[in-house]
Amino acid sequence: MDTVLTIVRLRWALTWAALRKSVWQTIGYVISLLMGVAVVVGTGLLAWFLGDPAGVNNASGFAQGLEVIVVLLGAFITLMTAFAQLMLIGESSTMSPRKLELYGIPDRTLQAGLLAAGLSGIPAICAIIALMLWSLAYRWMGVGVVVAAVVSAPLTVITVVSFSKMVINAATTLVRSNRGKNLFYIIVMITFVAICYVPSITLNASMEAVTFSIETFAAPAAVFAWTPFGAAFQLPFDVLHGAWGPFIGRLVVLAVSWVLCFMASTWCLRHERLVSGSQSEAVSVKGIGAFSWMPDSVSGAVSARLFTYLKRDPRQGLMFAFPVIFLILMAFQSHGVTPVVWTALPMSAMFFSITESNGLAYDGRGLTMQVISGVSGVADRLGRVRIYVGVILTYLVALTIACFVVTGDWRTPDGILMGMTFAAGAACLAFCGLGLAEVVSCVLMYPVPSMEKPFATPQGRAVAQGFFPLVYLLGMFVLAVPSGLVAVVLAVAGQWDMYWVLIPVFLLNGVGFLALGSWLGGKLMDARMLSIVSTLDSFASLQK
Repeated sequence: MDTVLTIVRLRWALTWAALRKSVWQTIGYVISLLMGVAVVVGTGLLAWFLGDPAGVNNASGFAQGLEVIVVLLGAFITLMTAFAQLMLIGESSTMSPRKLELYGIPDRTLQAGLLAAGLSGIPAICAIIALMLWSLAYRWMGVGVVVAAVVSAPLTVITVVSFSKMVINAATTLVRSNRGKNLFYIIVMITFVAICYVPSITLNASMEAVTFSIETFAAPAAVFAWTPFGAAFQLPFDVLHGAWGPFIGRLVVLAVSWVLCFMASTWCLRHERLVSGSQSEAVSVKGIGAFSWMPDSVSGAVSARLFTYLKRDPRQGLMFAFPVIFLILMAFQSHGVTPVVWTALPMSAMFFSITESNGLAYDGRGLTMQVISGVSGVADRLGRVRIYVGVILTYLVALTIACFVVTGDWRTPDGILMGMTFAAGAACLAFCGLGLAEVVSCVLMYPVPSMEKPFATPQGRAVAQGFFPLVYLLGMFVLAVPSGLVAVVLAVAGQWDMYWVLIPVFLLNGVGFLALGSWLGGKLMDARMLSIVSTLDSFASLQK
C-alpha cells in the first residue's frame, strides 16, 4: 500500500513540476480545470431540473425513458472515453510502467499504483463529482435510488479507468511492428469516427419512421445494462424496480471486469518486459527508394525524406483514411440529396495538412542533420509542399470521381458544374491550409509520441493537441474569406446562376496563399532554425 501511495504522490509531484516549468502547461491545466468545473456544474443543474417532482407528469413513462437514455448514453460515453484515451491521451510518458519497472516494484503493485494514480487525477475526480450530482435527477424516485446512484458514481469511473488502461496497455504491447501499429491506429480512428456517427444515424433513421417510440431502444439498453459499460448506470433503476437479483448480478459483472482488466494490464506489463527488443527484424535494402525518382535538388531530397516518413509513420497515416471515411458517411446520410455527398470534399480538405501544421515535431531529431547540412528554410518548405500537393491533388481527383459515381451528377451539365465547384472549393481550403501549416509548424509546435509508440503521450501533448490545431483550422477559413466574399456578392446581386465564377476564384485563392505561406514559412524557419532544433531536442527527451 505504501508503494501505491508513493506512485500517486509521484504523479502529483510531476504535475506540479510541469506547472512550475511551463506557463503554457499552467494555462492548459487551468483551462482543463475550468472545463471540468463546467461539466460538474452543468450536470448538477441538469439533474436538478430533471429530478423536480413537480415537473414529472407521468412517473412510469418518464422513468422508462430516463432509464433507456441513461444506460445507452452512459455506455456510449464509457466506450468513447476509452477510444479518446487511446487516440489523444494514450499512455502517459511521465507515469509509464516502463519508466518504473527498473525499481523492482512487483508487477501487481506497480499496476495498482498506476491505476490509483489515474483515479486520483482531475478528470477522474471531476467525473465522480459530476456522476454523484447526477443522483439529484433520481430524487423523486426515493432515497434508495439516490444512494444507489451515488454509490454507482465511483464504480463507473473505476470501470472507465480500468478499461482504458487495459486497452492502452494491450495496444502498446501486442502491436509491435511499425506496419501493425500503422494499421491498428487507423482502424481505431475509423472505429471511433464510426461510433461517433451511430447516434446521428440512429436518430436520423428513427425520425424517418412513421412513429418514434422509446421501446425501439429498450432492447439495446437491456443488453448494455449487462455489460461493464452500462451496468453501473443501471444500478439505480434496479433499486427502483426492486430487482435485487439483477442488482447483485451487475455488481458481480463490474467486479469481474475490474479483475480481468487488472490481470490483462499486469500480463501486458510482464509480456512487454520479456519480449523487449525481440521485435527487431532483418530488413533487406532495396535501393534508395524515393530518392531515386525525386528531383535531383535540395528540395527534392527533402521531398524524398518526407515521402519515406509518411509511408512508415503510423501517427500521420490517418490523413489518408479520413477522406474515405467522410465519403462513406456522407453517402450513407445523404438520402438522395447529392450536395450532402459533395460536402465530403471540403471536409476532407480540412484534414489533409493537419499533421503538417506540426510537421517539424513529427520529423523530430531527423531535422538536425538537415540543419547541419545548411538546407535553407525555403528549400525545406518547397520540398514538403511538393509531397502534400501531390497527395491533395490525388485524393481530390479520386474523391471527385467517386462522388460523381455515387451521386450520378455526371449525367447532367448542372451536376458536373456543381461537382467541379465543390472540388475547386475543397482545393482552395486544402491549399490555404497547407500554406498556413508551413508557417504554423515553425512556431506552434507541441510534443508528439515517438514513431515506435504512437499511443504514448509526451508531457504537454494532451492540452496542446486540443488547442493548437484550432489555430490551423480557424486560420484556414480566414484565408478562404476572399472566395467567400465573392460568393456573397453573387448571392446578394442575384447572380447565383454564375456560381461557376467561383471555380477560378477558389483556385487563385488557394494557390496564392499556398505560395505566400511557403515563402513566409521558409523565411520564418531560417530565422528560428536554432530555436526549432532546441525545441525538437526537448521534445525528443519526452519520448524516452
